Amino acid sequence: MYRRRDTRREQLVAEITNNLRRYAVDAQHVGHAFANLHGLNPTDLNALIAVMDAELFGDPITPGRLGEQLNLSSGSVTALIDRLERAGHIRRDRDTTDRRKVLLHYADQGAALAMEFFRPLGARTDTVMDRFDDDELEVVHRFLAEMGESLRAHREAVRAARPGAPHRTTG
Repeated sequence: MYRRRDTRREQLVAEITNNLRRYAVDAQHVGHAFANLHGLNPTDLNALIAVMDAELFGDPITPGRLGEQLNLSSGSVTALIDRLERAGHIRRDRDTTDRRKVLLHYADQGAALAMEFFRPLGARTDTVMDRFDDDELEVVHRFLAEMGESLRAHREAVRAARPGAPHRTTG
């Protein structure tokens, strides 16, 4: 993480690394504020983000995939889903093509709470994005996507190296 800063490139790499770290910490604080406001714990919040991301990609998540992504046992996933469903944050639906398959979706009530809380941040984000042209945004998008892949690969390597912990893949 700490890099020499002899050249302008080295300075930029160090500054970008620090900016990413600070952004991650600040985003975590915002997420925790939302969670605390709505009686959620960090795992609940991570589950809601996973459900939302899956829906945004048009591929609703199953309880099994959620467990893999969060590195939870099936019993823990069931308790988590039950808790989030009771609180009105998510709902379970049967897959229309395979009725044995359960899909998790963001419930209307949970989505409304998230929209209300995060709408001001969305407006701020839009203001920042408007300062960049399309070509710049393409570079930023590629950079962040590759950084995310790198971080997820490292996370999986760390999980795999833990003694006694089963290695799970994300999907």
